[in-house]
Amino acid sequence: MLLTISAERSPALEAPSDVGYLLHKHPDRMQSFSVYGGTAHVFYPEVSSEKCTVALVLEVDPVALVRGRSGSNDGFALGQYVNDRPYVASSLMSVALGKVFRSALNGRCVGHEELVDSALDLTISLPAVPGNPDLVRRLFSPMGWDVAATPIGLDATRPEWGDAPLVSLTLVGSLRLADALNHLYVLLPVLDDTKHYWVGDDEVDKLIRAGAGWLSTHPERDVVTHRYLAHQRGLKAAALQRLAELDDRPVEDGVDDAEPVLARPLVRMRHDAVLEVVRALRPTSIADLGCGSGALLGSLLEVQGVARVIGTEVSDASLSTAAKRLHVDRMTERQSERLTLLLSSLQYEDDRLGGLDLVILMEVIEHIDPERLPAVVGNVFGAMRPRHVVVTTPNSEYNVRYPALARGGFRHPDHRFEWTREQFAAWTRAVGEAHDYEVVLQPVGDCDPQVGSPTQMAVFSLRGQSEDAA
Repeated sequence: MLLTISAERSPALEAPSDVGYLLHKHPDRMQSFSVYGGTAHVFYPEVSSEKCTVALVLEVDPVALVRGRSGSNDGFALGQYVNDRPYVASSLMSVALGKVFRSALNGRCVGHEELVDSALDLTISLPAVPGNPDLVRRLFSPMGWDVAATPIGLDATRPEWGDAPLVSLTLVGSLRLADALNHLYVLLPVLDDTKHYWVGDDEVDKLIRAGAGWLSTHPERDVVTHRYLAHQRGLKAAALQRLAELDDRPVEDGVDDAEPVLARPLVRMRHDAVLEVVRALRPTSIADLGCGSGALLGSLLEVQGVARVIGTEVSDASLSTAAKRLHVDRMTERQSERLTLLLSSLQYEDDRLGGLDLVILMEVIEHIDPERLPAVVGNVFGAMRPRHVVVTTPNSEYNVRYPALARGGFRHPDHRFEWTREQFAAWTRAVGEAHDYEVVLQPVGDCDPQVGSPTQMAVFSLRGQSEDAA
């Protein structure tokens, strides 16, 4: 099993051999590492003033791979020992990358931090990768790769047999090396669609970590999560829920590599904007309606003066995830008394949610069918009638700034609608007038002079109480 990565001379990499610093592997040495199922060898077949190529050769021992296991899913008796695992890139290669190039994957290079954040002119080659050319292109192209996926004949002496379910893959692009390695780390097992090890809850964390900055907006995100997590629905749902919090990160275009700009994720800006409003309003009781996996709840509990925090969801699985995320089982009695997680629907009145100071609907309304939204409004602003309501939702005008949405579409497959700034303003005015609330609109995220901010926020206050937010 072979992988080669070539870096050409460029303004960001005056000496191509400097790629050895990023990989923590000296170009003049050959190194070997014991990995699951075999041995990985790293060496440099080409080092010149114009180009540097590093090779990772993975020798897989089929006997060692199955030693200690019972049973086999292969279609014939010797399937455990006679297979394509030593030759075709798979999760075995992904695990080898994680061990051999761990520091590079994590973007660590002490003393050469400027290289970590620089885009390099890269060419990556793998002689045998599972999958058809169309799927390979759909997975790699959205990240900026020029993809050459050439089908491999099943048998050169038997052309009538057609092609094997394999391609010879070459990727060409200008990317950070850490990003390139993380693309391979995630997508090689996805293409193979068979992991050689047990897939558990920790695989969700690995996927989110390796997919940071690209997976949340990938057009084939569902395919990637489904295959990477071995078709386990519960794990896929957990991963998609966490990715949904990141699905609106813009891709920075035109950034000068000599002066890299590390933009804050929009999800963080949105949380900070909501928390700023919370601190200004000084509530003692707060409900995060549609709290998801509880990303905001922990921060709300830290706000001074807040005595009670409620998180609601229609999904029991989401509440379980939130409880795990917040370590509810390890809270003191006093801490647990401040937090309540409720199974509750926005469309139906819930007496447990009355008399609150503040209600938050952060990226919630766009998930509600338009014909059901009036019932939600009546419940929140009429039945619950808190002193203040904070609502955030995407600004659809900003979608043109996302490459994957430039031709249309929503930021998340579960969105039922996305509003322009004018549509959102009209809706907030109508809600305020109908239920006697004053409303203030605020942008969230960097404002574009043509299309505004990526997220829009409305702060509703019962008439006569808006001065609390000053």
